Amino acid sequence: MQLTDSIEKHFRLVETQKKALKCLGLTTIESLLYHLPSRYENVSEIMRVSDLKKDDAAILYGTLSGLKTKKSFRLRTPISEAQFRDESGSIKITWFHQPYIAKMYEGATHVKLTGKVTGDTDSLYIANPEIERIDAIPVETHGLFANGDGASDFYAIYPESKGITSKWFYHNMRKILEGGILEQITDPVPEEILKRYNLPSLTTALVWIHTPRSEKDSLAARKRFAFNEVFFIQLFKQQERHENNEKHSLRVTVDEARIKEFVERFPFEPTDSQKSAIDSIAEDFKKEHPMSRLLEGDVGSGKTAVAATTVYAVTTSRPEGQDFGALQTAYMVPTEILAKQHFESFIEYFNHMPVSIALITSSGCKKFPSKVDPSKATEISRAQLLKWVKNGEIPIVIGTHSLIQKTVEFKNLAYVIIDEQHRFGTIQRQTLARKDDRAPHLLSMTATPIPRTLALTIYGDLDLTVLDEMPHGRKPIRTEIVVPDGRTKTYEKIRTELEAGRQAYVICPRIDEPDPKKALALNAKSVTAEAARLKKDVFPEYEIGILHSKLTPAKKEEVMNAFAAGDIDILVATSVVEVGVNVPNATVIVIEGAERFGLAQLHQLRGRVIRSNHQAHCFVFSESKSKKSVERLRALATAKNGFDLAEFDLTLRGAGELYGKKQWGLSDIGMEAIKNVKMVEAARSEAEKLINLDPTLVKHPDLRRHVEEKVEASHFE
Repeated sequence: MQLTDSIEKHFRLVETQKKALKCLGLTTIESLLYHLPSRYENVSEIMRVSDLKKDDAAILYGTLSGLKTKKSFRLRTPISEAQFRDESGSIKITWFHQPYIAKMYEGATHVKLTGKVTGDTDSLYIANPEIERIDAIPVETHGLFANGDGASDFYAIYPESKGITSKWFYHNMRKILEGGILEQITDPVPEEILKRYNLPSLTTALVWIHTPRSEKDSLAARKRFAFNEVFFIQLFKQQERHENNEKHSLRVTVDEARIKEFVERFPFEPTDSQKSAIDSIAEDFKKEHPMSRLLEGDVGSGKTAVAATTVYAVTTSRPEGQDFGALQTAYMVPTEILAKQHFESFIEYFNHMPVSIALITSSGCKKFPSKVDPSKATEISRAQLLKWVKNGEIPIVIGTHSLIQKTVEFKNLAYVIIDEQHRFGTIQRQTLARKDDRAPHLLSMTATPIPRTLALTIYGDLDLTVLDEMPHGRKPIRTEIVVPDGRTKTYEKIRTELEAGRQAYVICPRIDEPDPKKALALNAKSVTAEAARLKKDVFPEYEIGILHSKLTPAKKEEVMNAFAAGDIDILVATSVVEVGVNVPNATVIVIEGAERFGLAQLHQLRGRVIRSNHQAHCFVFSESKSKKSVERLRALATAKNGFDLAEFDLTLRGAGELYGKKQWGLSDIGMEAIKNVKMVEAARSEAEKLINLDPTLVKHPDLRRHVEEKVEASHFE
C-alpha cells in the first residue's frame, strides 16, 4: 500500500461509497489518512435500554419508531412521541413543545439519543432528549472495538457523507495504520521545533488521533495537528511578508507639521489611538519597503479620519524626480453605498485644497471638483476618468471592485486602502496592491472586531494597529434585551425618540414571509410583514420604508437617500445595512430574532446608531429561551467594546461560526488552535525564524510541499 494509491485499489467500494468519498474530497490513501475524527465516543458511557434506571444520564444508540404528534390532555401542549429501541429493549421518548420533531425524524433509521431517564420504575421514559440522526449505529456491543489486548474505550467519530459511515472510516483506518503505511511518512516539521513545544511526531500523532488509548493521547494528537495547521499558514504569510520587504515603493514625504495642520481642521479632537495609528503609518511611509498594515477599529472609532490623514501625506508628495503632480491613492470598498459615502467624506476633508477626487463604481463615475461649480462633484464618462487616472491627474480614486478591472491604470500609485477588508478575497486584494510595477503601501481596514489570535494567524503578513477608543463626547450605546412581554413598553421608548425628531432602524432576519407549512419557519420575522404591521398597529403616524438585498441598486440608493434626508422615520431592513450606512440622526435600532445573528454581526448592526453625540439605543428582541442564547445576548449588553465581544464569541461559539471556516481555509482543528494564543504566537515565531533563514524553504522540501498544498486548497479567502 502506497500513500499515492487510490482508495479503490485497496478497498472494495459500492457506487454510493465512491460518490461519498469523492464528495468529501478523499481519493488517495494519504487523503484518507488525514481525514481526521471530529470527536470521540467513550464506549463505557454508552448504555443499553435494559440497564436504564430512573435519573440516569443516558447515551443511547438505536432506532426510532411510532413517531406521532399529539396534545397534552390538560394544557393542550403540543407533544412529539416515539419508541426508541436497541438490541436490549425499548423505551418511550417524549418531546414537549416540539411538534416538529415527529416530522423532522420521520424515516430516520438510526439515531443517537442523549437525555435523562424519568418516570416511574415500571414506566420509564426520556423527556426532551437531544437527538442526532446517524447513518449507522457505530456500536452494537461494548466489545465491538475491543482487541482483547486492553484497548481503550475511546473510538473515533468521523465526518460522514451520505453513503459512507463513521464506522467504515474507523475500521478501514485501522487497516491502513496496521498495513505499514506509517513507514512511508516523513515529518515536515523540524524535530527541534517538536521538542521545543513537546509535540508528538507525525506518525505518533496519526496513531493517537485515529486510535487513542486515552483522552490524553487524542488531545496530544489534536494539539500536533492544530500546530501544523497554524504553522503552515504562518509560513505562507511570512513568505509573503519577506517577499513584500524585498520590494520598493514610491517614496512618500512625511511633513509632520503639515499633517498636524490637516488634523487640526477636523471638527473633533482626535483620540490618542487615532494619533498613534497616524504616527505608525507615517513611520511606515519612511521605510524603503512597502507598508502592510491592518487597521482594526470598532464602528465609529474614526478609521476614515486616519485614512484621510495618511492620504493627505501621500497626496502632498511629489513623484520621484518631479516638482509637480502628486502620488496616487486607490481606496476600495465593498459596496456602492459605502463608496459614495467615502467620496463625500473625502470632499469635506480635502475641499480646502486643489485636489481632484474620483469615484468609480459599476453604475457610473464622478469627479470633484466640477469645472462648472468647484464646490460640487460632477458625473463624467468612464473613459475620461480612466484617462485622467492613467496620466496621474487624479490623485485620489475611490471605488468598489471596479478599481481592480484591467482598464484601470495608475501612473504613480503609492498607496492602497481596502475598507472592510475581510469582505475581499486575497486575490482581489493582491490584484489592487500590485496594479503598478512597484508595490504600493497597503492599509487594510475592518470594523469587524477580530480576536487577536485570529488576526495574528490570518493576517500574519500584516502589522496590526487597533483603534480602541471612541471619539470624545460619544456616549456609550444603551443596549436592552427585550423579552416578548416587553414590546409595548419598548415601543413607547422608541416613540419618545421619534417625537424628539430622531429616526430608527428595525432589522429583521428575512425579506419575505416564510412558508407557514415549513417547521419553525414562523419564528423569523420578515421585512415586508413587519413594515406593514408597524405601520398598521404601532407607528401609523410615521413614514416607514424598507431596504433589502432584492431591491435594485437604484432603489436601494433612493431609499437610503430618503432616510438620510429625514423623509423616512423608520427603516425596516435586513442586515444589508450592516456596512455602509451613515445616518447620524438615527439613534435607535431594533433587532428582531437576535438569536439568528452572530455576536460580531449584532455588534456591527448596533454600530449603525453610534454616528453622533446623541444618546443611542439598541433594543434586542429575542424569542429564544435557550440558556446559551440568553448568555450570548447578555454579553452583547455588557461587553465594553467589540473586541471583548469577539473574544467572548470565539470562546462560546468558535471562530468557524464567527467568521466562516471556508473564508479562511481552516479545518475544525485549525479553528480550535485559534483559541490558543500561546500556540498561535509560537507558530508565528517559529515561522518567522525559519523564513528569515530559508525564505523559499529550499532546505525544507517536505515543509514547502505542505505549505503549497495548503495554499492551493484554500487560497486563504
